[in-house]
Amino acid sequence: MNPDTLEIIRMLFPLIAVIMLFAVGGWVLTTWMRIKNGYPLDGAWGQAIYPRKDEESVERIKLLSQENAQLRAELGSVKDRLANVERIVTDGGTLLSHEIDRLRTASN
Repeated sequence: MNPDTLEIIRMLFPLIAVIMLFAVGGWVLTTWMRIKNGYPLDGAWGQAIYPRKDEESVERIKLLSQENAQLRAELGSVKDRLANVERIVTDGGTLLSHEIDRLRTASN
């Protein structure tokens, strides 16, 4: 080989090594994050490797979905209550007094 070519290769080798190191490190980091967060990994031909579908996973997903629905319903009721509290706080004192009196007379 030509000495100039060898010199160019010797100068470019650290740059190429750093680029390859970042590429491999990024792949490792991405794979670790996918495993940590439960995303499926892809095999060499695109088939899913992890997580496998088993009865425990399906049951866990169902329970989490039910809990999510319950929490959403509770959040809706909390929003309604907060809206009432905001209305009471922002309304003038006379409007609140009139409404309380009206409710008292209606209950009697």
